[in-house]
Amino acid sequence: MAGESSPPDRRALIALSWLWVGAPLCYGLYELVLKAKQLFTG
Repeated sequence: MAGESSPPDRRALIALSWLWVGAPLCYGLYELVLKAKQLFTG
């Protein structure tokens, strides 16, 4: 079909988006585990 073009390659954008969300999430979970450990062990 004339006029159809392939979609742009967005793998880098998707990887950056996952990094943007995943890094703070992992840090938050790490801090949560530390605080929970501190809470239950005194």
